[in-house]
Amino acid sequence: MQPVGMIAMSPKVAPGVLPEDLLDRLARSLRLPQTDPVERFDDQTLASLAPVEVLLTSWSCPRIDARVLDAAPRLRAVVHAAGSVKAHVDPEVFTRGVLVSSAADANADPVADFTVAVITLAGKRGFRHAKAYAAGKVPSFDERRGNDGRVIGVIGASRIGRRVITRLIAAGYRVLISDPYLDVVDAAGLGAELTELDELCQACDVVTVHAPQLPSTRHLLDERRLALLPDGAILINTARGSLVDTDALARECANGRIDACLDVTDPEPLPPGHPLFQLDNVWITPHMAGVQGREVRRLGEYAVAEVERLLAGEPLLGRVYADQLALLA
Repeated sequence: MQPVGMIAMSPKVAPGVLPEDLLDRLARSLRLPQTDPVERFDDQTLASLAPVEVLLTSWSCPRIDARVLDAAPRLRAVVHAAGSVKAHVDPEVFTRGVLVSSAADANADPVADFTVAVITLAGKRGFRHAKAYAAGKVPSFDERRGNDGRVIGVIGASRIGRRVITRLIAAGYRVLISDPYLDVVDAAGLGAELTELDELCQACDVVTVHAPQLPSTRHLLDERRLALLPDGAILINTARGSLVDTDALARECANGRIDACLDVTDPEPLPPGHPLFQLDNVWITPHMAGVQGREVRRLGEYAVAEVERLLAGEPLLGRVYADQLALLA
């Protein structure tokens, strides 16, 4: 008989993550007593977990803790059709030997593509001059505009950071990388130069953030480090808002010394009327760098393929290990 599976995610995202053809494909691997996703592990849901061997999760999955694991003694794997598993996978899941997989790789390419596109447009001062043009001003010559010869600093050799580096190197940029878990040899293998964070801030025309949100990375770019950025520098953040001191950034951008392109903020969203919204040299998007709309299907495809690999006895490409949990975004 087929192993029993359960889908745990928001009903709002389920049709995009698992459209009908992917549900049919999943049903060839797992027996799904119900295809409607569960949003909470209430008494009724807990009672139905006894035969479940695979939980396929995504956004808004309820936390999988000891209470859930006690109700699911046959559980073999949690396969997450989204990025970070930190919010819903309790460490007890790993303790009990349950495999965990994430589709973070499927989300990484859109973020990397978005980041490099923003680097290109910001380097031409596109966002700043678009606002001026809308106000009836013809942009004058700006010696800071253009991308030739730019030095790009990447903070964090994450799966997204590495993809950004690959794209930047292919485009001919010089890239500096700062990551406490990276050594010189690994950095060179990426085509980048390993450097300390302060030095990176001082040396780069563009700094793009790809580090995880941890207690140790809160306000990684604080007032002191933001002041190290050269005049005319551009800060790009598609990682987590808390890595940048919002108040300090607002001050640096208000005087026109640096520009910023933010897909994430702290707080998120920023309250209406926040000073950053008023600045011509700041461009803010609503956390949209990752998979959106028709791209969400990528997460489901990745997760369904992981289920197929699991049941075929093959290694999981997106496997998450217990010692990685504290360092995940």
